[in-house]
Amino acid sequence: MVAMHCNPDRHSLANLQFDNAFVRELPADPERSSDPRYVFASCYSHIQPEPVAAPKLLAWSPEMAAELGLDAAAMHSEEMLEALAGNRLLPGMQPFAACYGGHQFGSWAGQLGDGRAISLGEIINAQGRRWELQLKGAGPTPYSRTADGRAVLRSSLREFLCSEAMHHLGIPTTRALSLVCTGEQVVRDMFYDGHPEAEQGAITCRVAPSFIRFGNFEIFASRSEHEVLRELAWFTLRRDFPDLCAGNDKLSDELILSWFSDIAKRTANMVAHWMRVGFVHGVMNTDNMSILGLTIDYGPYGWLENFDPDWTPNTTDAGTRRYCYGQQPRIAQWNLMCLAKALAALMQAPETLEQGLQAFADSYSQAALRMTADKLGLAQWQAGDEQLIATLYPLLQQAELDMTLFFRRLTDVDPQQPDAAALAATSYREDGLAQHGTALQQWLQDYAQRRRQDAREHHQVRTQMHAANPKYVLRNYLAQQAIDKATAGDYSEIDKLLQIMRKPYDEQPEHESYAAKRPDWASNKAGCSMLSCSS
Repeated sequence: MVAMHCNPDRHSLANLQFDNAFVRELPADPERSSDPRYVFASCYSHIQPEPVAAPKLLAWSPEMAAELGLDAAAMHSEEMLEALAGNRLLPGMQPFAACYGGHQFGSWAGQLGDGRAISLGEIINAQGRRWELQLKGAGPTPYSRTADGRAVLRSSLREFLCSEAMHHLGIPTTRALSLVCTGEQVVRDMFYDGHPEAEQGAITCRVAPSFIRFGNFEIFASRSEHEVLRELAWFTLRRDFPDLCAGNDKLSDELILSWFSDIAKRTANMVAHWMRVGFVHGVMNTDNMSILGLTIDYGPYGWLENFDPDWTPNTTDAGTRRYCYGQQPRIAQWNLMCLAKALAALMQAPETLEQGLQAFADSYSQAALRMTADKLGLAQWQAGDEQLIATLYPLLQQAELDMTLFFRRLTDVDPQQPDAAALAATSYREDGLAQHGTALQQWLQDYAQRRRQDAREHHQVRTQMHAANPKYVLRNYLAQQAIDKATAGDYSEIDKLLQIMRKPYDEQPEHESYAAKRPDWASNKAGCSMLSCSS
């Protein structure tokens, strides 16, 4: 094992400026061991990452590194590698694991916390923006329960790639700085079938302005630890929502309502973007909901391929489909209701939080209509357009059309002579559009008639539609191909996918094969369709 040590030789890494407000200003767990335990009246536990045997940098994000002020030399330095592997601390790092609870699959789960994530500290970059660095898979914490705090290569690779892919799609998300292989084996029961296997271990360094979740507030409300709840709420407002609390020196009902409404609007915007691109999170528990409205915790996620509102990528959710694609807006509002119940303990008139829930509904409706208009190339949404969608979505499902490909190819349909045959190749049915071609042709004619009401030039509409309908998304089978190669020691596909996903709205003709619909062999292959929560 490589021993933990500090004070590395410093060069460009010396520019990293840490300001660890979460650790400095909030109450800490007095115990410092990683032994599993209940942690009361504390927002976090001090914990050290557990060193690994043979770390190797597999991939890193140049965009995220630049945001932190790190160049290629810094990222490839020995001290940075060891910091990203959890083998050493850079000056200013103060590692911790946060305490939170959450509702999982609709039921209160009690204390959860950072069971395999350890935050290293908060960096203030040259532009004054705050970024928290967090290692996922860096060893046990008090919140690991019976787990080892580690992560495997397949799940770490998926999180690294998807974090950056979502960013380049324009979707609010946590980011990823690096993917490091640990050189050690981790035992996981991938299918929960009683046959665990040893897999390669890995660590992702993920980055966000804040990793505070709905569950951070729920845990203290559930225990009636209202003073800690108040401290956390006031801290979060001051650090993460400074514009809202300007001029206030304490919490008030009005301030909490304004804050909750802002969280609701951010959440609405995030979920509307998910729906726009066909992304399914898979595990929308309240401990996986960011107060900044960021997509967080990439587990068994997936993209709709053949359009199906009831599809979920999570095998654990296969029975109830609570977190399926079509349910995501409703579940987001339900989760906000859970957060409202926690914040209600701080208010004299908690019933006013209903206004925040309404703010979610209104914001989501507005965002969804705007994004749908963009997907269809409409200058603006108008009365009667809802019928286009009411007819289209059932048709997409019946004809088993690939959501991403259908909307991208809809861009090239001639509104003067619409032809459904041009969309036949987007179907997963063996008979293509044999059964549904007539219905789709009728829809296209209605759509073309609506399009012809727009006086804009076709190239203007095409630009609008291309900006709303990506050509490239991180389909599960693409990620699995990269996993299979990486498991065999070939990491080239990680960089290639990262390169392609940087420009998801561009044509990139040299990468056309990465825009293809799911191949037949991937329909039932593990990791290519549904996945478990195993990491």
